[in-house]
Amino acid sequence: MEWDVVLVLLGVAAMAGWIDAVVGGGGLLQLPALLIGAGHLPVASVLGTNKLAATFGTLAAALAYGRKHPMSRKVVAVGGGAAVAGSAGGALVASAVSSDFLRPVILVLLVGVAGFVLLRPSFGAGKPGTEGPDASRQAPERRRAALLVLLAGGGIGFYDGLVGPGTGTFLIVTFTTVLSLEFIRALSTVKMINVGTNLGALLVFASQGHVLWLLGLGMSAFNVAGALVGARMTLARGSGFVRVVLLVVVTVMILRLGYDQFG
Repeated sequence: MEWDVVLVLLGVAAMAGWIDAVVGGGGLLQLPALLIGAGHLPVASVLGTNKLAATFGTLAAALAYGRKHPMSRKVVAVGGGAAVAGSAGGALVASAVSSDFLRPVILVLLVGVAGFVLLRPSFGAGKPGTEGPDASRQAPERRRAALLVLLAGGGIGFYDGLVGPGTGTFLIVTFTTVLSLEFIRALSTVKMINVGTNLGALLVFASQGHVLWLLGLGMSAFNVAGALVGARMTLARGSGFVRVVLLVVVTVMILRLGYDQFG
Protein backbone atom coordinates (compact mmCIF):
# COMPACT_ATOMS: atom_id res chain seq x y z
CA MET A 1 0.00 0.00 0.00
CA GLU A 2 1.35 3.43 -0.97
CA TRP A 3 2.36 5.82 1.81
CA ASP A 4 0.05 8.60 0.62
CA VAL A 5 -2.89 6.21 0.90
CA VAL A 6 -1.80 5.22 4.40
CA LEU A 7 -1.56 8.87 5.48
CA VAL A 8 -5.07 9.56 4.18
CA LEU A 9 -6.41 6.55 6.07
CA LEU A 10 -4.74 7.75 9.28
CA GLY A 11 -6.35 11.17 8.90
CA VAL A 12 -9.73 9.60 8.22
CA ALA A 13 -9.31 7.41 11.31
CA ALA A 14 -8.81 10.53 13.45
CA MET A 15 -11.97 12.16 12.07
CA ALA A 16 -13.94 8.93 12.48
CA GLY A 17 -12.78 8.67 16.11
CA TRP A 18 -14.05 12.19 16.80
CA ILE A 19 -17.47 11.46 15.27
CA ASP A 20 -17.76 8.13 17.08
CA ALA A 21 -16.89 9.69 20.44
CA VAL A 22 -19.60 12.33 20.13
CA VAL A 23 -22.56 10.50 18.55
CA GLY A 24 -21.32 7.38 16.75
CA GLY A 25 -21.38 6.83 13.01
CA GLY A 26 -17.64 7.14 12.38
CA GLY A 27 -17.77 3.86 10.48
CA LEU A 28 -19.60 5.62 7.66
CA LEU A 29 -16.39 7.60 7.12
CA GLN A 30 -13.71 5.08 8.02
CA LEU A 31 -15.09 1.96 6.33
CA PRO A 32 -15.60 3.47 2.85
CA ALA A 33 -12.10 5.00 3.03
CA LEU A 34 -10.66 1.57 3.78
CA LEU A 35 -12.69 -0.04 1.00
CA ILE A 36 -11.23 2.49 -1.45
CA GLY A 37 -7.66 2.52 -0.12
CA ALA A 38 -7.43 -1.25 0.37
CA GLY A 39 -9.87 -2.28 -2.34
CA HIS A 40 -7.46 -4.92 -3.65
CA LEU A 41 -7.81 -6.89 -0.39
CA PRO A 42 -10.64 -9.23 0.65
CA VAL A 43 -13.65 -7.37 2.10
CA ALA A 44 -13.36 -9.40 5.32
CA SER A 45 -9.82 -8.05 5.84
CA VAL A 46 -11.11 -4.50 5.41
CA LEU A 47 -13.92 -5.12 7.91
CA GLY A 48 -11.54 -6.70 10.43
CA THR A 49 -9.06 -3.83 10.19
CA ASN A 50 -11.89 -1.31 10.61
CA LYS A 51 -13.04 -3.13 13.75
CA LEU A 52 -9.54 -3.08 15.22
CA ALA A 53 -9.30 0.72 14.93
CA ALA A 54 -12.87 1.23 16.13
CA THR A 55 -12.38 -0.98 19.20
CA PHE A 56 -9.45 1.07 20.52
CA GLY A 57 -11.05 4.42 19.67
CA THR A 58 -14.35 3.54 21.34
CA LEU A 59 -12.57 2.19 24.44
CA ALA A 60 -10.63 5.46 24.76
CA ALA A 61 -13.86 7.47 24.55
CA ALA A 62 -15.58 5.21 27.12
CA LEU A 63 -12.74 5.67 29.61
CA ALA A 64 -12.66 9.44 29.04
CA TYR A 65 -16.39 9.75 29.71
CA GLY A 66 -16.15 7.33 32.62
CA ARG A 67 -13.79 9.64 34.51
CA LYS A 68 -16.50 12.31 34.56
CA HIS A 69 -19.62 10.15 34.73
CA PRO A 70 -18.90 6.59 35.94
CA MET A 71 -20.50 3.88 33.83
CA SER A 72 -23.15 1.53 35.18
CA ARG A 73 -21.36 -1.76 35.74
CA LYS A 74 -24.58 -3.77 35.76
CA VAL A 75 -25.74 -2.32 32.46
CA VAL A 76 -22.30 -2.83 30.89
CA ALA A 77 -22.15 -6.43 32.13
CA VAL A 78 -25.58 -7.31 30.69
CA GLY A 79 -25.59 -5.15 27.57
CA GLY A 80 -21.87 -5.53 26.83
CA GLY A 81 -21.95 -9.31 27.17
CA ALA A 82 -24.93 -9.51 24.84
CA ALA A 83 -23.22 -7.11 22.44
CA VAL A 84 -20.07 -9.28 22.18
CA ALA A 85 -22.14 -12.40 21.48
CA GLY A 86 -24.46 -10.64 19.03
CA SER A 87 -21.59 -9.00 17.16
CA ALA A 88 -19.71 -12.28 16.83
CA GLY A 89 -22.84 -13.91 15.45
CA GLY A 90 -23.34 -11.09 12.99
CA ALA A 91 -19.74 -11.34 11.77
CA LEU A 92 -20.13 -15.09 11.21
CA VAL A 93 -23.11 -14.60 8.88
CA ALA A 94 -21.92 -11.35 7.29
CA SER A 95 -20.95 -12.99 4.02
CA ALA A 96 -24.38 -14.59 3.63
CA VAL A 97 -26.47 -11.39 3.68
CA SER A 98 -26.69 -8.94 0.80
CA SER A 99 -26.08 -5.25 1.57
CA ASP A 100 -28.75 -4.48 -1.04
CA PHE A 101 -31.30 -6.05 1.30
CA LEU A 102 -30.03 -4.32 4.43
CA ARG A 103 -29.59 -0.79 3.05
CA PRO A 104 -33.32 0.15 2.88
CA VAL A 105 -33.87 -1.30 6.36
CA ILE A 106 -31.08 0.87 7.79
CA LEU A 107 -32.44 3.89 5.90
CA VAL A 108 -35.88 3.48 7.48
CA LEU A 109 -34.33 3.11 10.94
CA LEU A 110 -32.30 6.30 10.51
CA VAL A 111 -35.33 8.27 9.34
CA GLY A 112 -37.11 7.02 12.45
CA VAL A 113 -34.21 8.14 14.65
CA ALA A 114 -34.19 11.63 13.10
CA GLY A 115 -37.96 11.98 13.53
CA PHE A 116 -37.78 10.78 17.14
CA VAL A 117 -35.06 13.28 18.09
CA LEU A 118 -36.77 16.17 16.29
CA LEU A 119 -40.20 15.49 17.79
CA ARG A 120 -38.84 15.01 21.31
CA PRO A 121 -37.14 18.29 22.31
CA SER A 122 -36.53 16.92 25.80
CA PHE A 123 -34.81 13.79 24.49
CA GLY A 124 -31.30 13.53 25.91
CA ALA A 125 -31.99 16.09 28.63
CA GLY A 126 -32.65 13.37 31.16
CA LYS A 127 -34.84 13.41 34.26
CA PRO A 128 -33.80 14.89 37.58
CA GLY A 129 -32.56 12.23 39.95
CA THR A 130 -32.69 9.43 37.41
CA GLU A 131 -29.89 6.94 37.73
CA GLY A 132 -30.93 4.31 35.17
CA PRO A 133 -31.68 0.63 35.90
CA ASP A 134 -29.51 0.66 39.03
CA ALA A 135 -31.68 3.25 40.76
CA SER A 136 -34.37 2.57 43.36
CA ARG A 137 -37.01 1.32 40.94
CA GLN A 138 -39.64 -1.30 41.54
CA ALA A 139 -38.48 -4.86 40.84
CA PRO A 140 -40.70 -5.38 37.75
CA GLU A 141 -39.40 -2.14 36.26
CA ARG A 142 -35.79 -3.15 36.91
CA ARG A 143 -36.40 -6.54 35.29
CA ARG A 144 -38.00 -4.87 32.27
CA ALA A 145 -35.06 -2.46 31.93
CA ALA A 146 -32.58 -5.35 32.21
CA LEU A 147 -34.42 -7.27 29.49
CA LEU A 148 -34.41 -4.22 27.21
CA VAL A 149 -30.67 -3.74 27.81
CA LEU A 150 -30.06 -7.41 26.99
CA LEU A 151 -32.12 -7.33 23.79
CA ALA A 152 -30.73 -3.97 22.65
CA GLY A 153 -27.13 -5.03 23.27
CA GLY A 154 -27.56 -8.32 21.45
CA GLY A 155 -29.62 -6.93 18.58
CA ILE A 156 -27.46 -3.90 17.85
CA GLY A 157 -24.35 -6.02 18.37
CA PHE A 158 -25.59 -8.44 15.70
CA TYR A 159 -26.15 -5.51 13.34
CA ASP A 160 -22.65 -4.20 14.04
CA GLY A 161 -21.06 -7.54 13.23
CA LEU A 162 -23.20 -7.88 10.13
CA VAL A 163 -22.90 -4.37 8.67
CA GLY A 164 -21.62 -1.84 11.22
CA PRO A 165 -22.04 1.81 10.12
CA GLY A 166 -24.31 3.80 12.42
CA THR A 167 -24.04 1.37 15.34
CA GLY A 168 -22.85 4.02 17.80
CA THR A 169 -25.75 6.28 16.86
CA PHE A 170 -28.30 3.50 17.35
CA LEU A 171 -26.74 2.63 20.71
CA ILE A 172 -26.83 6.21 21.98
CA VAL A 173 -30.48 6.72 21.01
CA THR A 174 -31.58 3.30 22.31
CA PHE A 175 -29.76 3.31 25.63
CA THR A 176 -30.42 6.97 26.39
CA THR A 177 -34.11 6.13 26.05
CA VAL A 178 -33.94 2.86 28.02
CA LEU A 179 -31.86 4.34 30.84
CA SER A 180 -33.82 7.63 30.91
CA LEU A 181 -30.58 9.60 31.15
CA GLU A 182 -29.20 12.71 29.54
CA PHE A 183 -26.76 12.16 26.70
CA ILE A 184 -23.66 12.99 28.71
CA ARG A 185 -24.48 10.69 31.65
CA ALA A 186 -25.21 7.75 29.36
CA LEU A 187 -22.15 8.06 27.13
CA SER A 188 -19.61 6.15 29.25
CA THR A 189 -22.00 3.20 29.58
CA VAL A 190 -23.06 3.31 25.93
CA LYS A 191 -19.48 3.54 24.66
CA MET A 192 -18.39 0.55 26.72
CA ILE A 193 -21.24 -1.48 25.23
CA ASN A 194 -20.07 -0.23 21.82
CA VAL A 195 -16.65 -1.67 22.66
CA GLY A 196 -18.42 -5.01 23.01
CA THR A 197 -20.08 -4.73 19.60
CA ASN A 198 -16.69 -4.00 18.02
CA LEU A 199 -14.81 -6.63 20.00
CA GLY A 200 -17.12 -9.54 19.15
CA ALA A 201 -16.73 -8.98 15.40
CA LEU A 202 -12.99 -8.30 15.75
CA LEU A 203 -12.43 -11.65 17.47
CA VAL A 204 -14.19 -13.47 14.64
CA PHE A 205 -12.30 -11.63 11.89
CA ALA A 206 -8.97 -12.06 13.72
CA SER A 207 -9.54 -15.79 14.18
CA GLN A 208 -10.08 -16.04 10.42
CA GLY A 209 -6.88 -14.11 9.68
CA HIS A 210 -8.75 -11.09 8.34
CA VAL A 211 -6.99 -8.23 10.18
CA LEU A 212 -4.21 -6.04 8.74
CA TRP A 213 -2.46 -5.56 12.08
CA LEU A 214 0.16 -2.97 11.14
CA LEU A 215 -2.28 -0.68 9.33
CA GLY A 216 -5.00 -1.35 11.91
CA LEU A 217 -2.81 -0.44 14.88
CA GLY A 218 -1.68 2.75 13.15
CA MET A 219 -5.29 3.71 12.48
CA SER A 220 -6.12 2.78 16.08
CA ALA A 221 -3.67 5.38 17.40
CA PHE A 222 -5.25 8.12 15.29
CA ASN A 223 -8.76 6.89 16.09
CA VAL A 224 -7.93 7.14 19.80
CA ALA A 225 -6.59 10.68 19.35
CA GLY A 226 -9.77 11.78 17.57
CA ALA A 227 -11.92 10.05 20.17
CA LEU A 228 -10.22 11.83 23.06
CA VAL A 229 -10.67 15.23 21.40
CA GLY A 230 -14.34 14.43 20.73
CA ALA A 231 -14.94 13.29 24.31
CA ARG A 232 -13.39 16.46 25.75
CA MET A 233 -15.49 18.68 23.47
CA THR A 234 -18.64 16.79 24.40
CA LEU A 235 -18.00 17.04 28.15
CA ALA A 236 -17.26 20.76 27.80
CA ARG A 237 -20.28 21.64 25.66
CA GLY A 238 -22.97 19.38 27.09
CA SER A 239 -26.09 17.61 25.84
CA GLY A 240 -27.16 20.37 23.43
CA PHE A 241 -23.93 19.88 21.48
CA VAL A 242 -24.50 16.11 21.26
CA ARG A 243 -28.08 16.61 20.09
CA VAL A 244 -27.03 18.93 17.25
CA VAL A 245 -24.17 16.67 16.10
CA LEU A 246 -26.49 13.65 16.34
CA LEU A 247 -29.00 15.25 13.98
CA VAL A 248 -26.25 16.30 11.55
CA VAL A 249 -24.66 12.83 11.47
CA VAL A 250 -28.02 11.07 11.08
CA THR A 251 -28.97 13.43 8.24
CA VAL A 252 -25.67 12.75 6.47
CA MET A 253 -26.16 9.00 6.90
CA ILE A 254 -29.70 9.22 5.47
CA LEU A 255 -28.46 11.19 2.45
CA ARG A 256 -25.56 8.80 1.91
CA LEU A 257 -27.66 5.65 2.12
CA GLY A 258 -30.47 7.27 0.11
CA TYR A 259 -28.02 8.07 -2.68
CA ASP A 260 -26.66 4.50 -2.60
CA GLN A 261 -30.20 3.12 -2.75
CA PHE A 262 -31.84 5.43 -5.30
CA GLY A 263 -28.98 7.35 -6.95
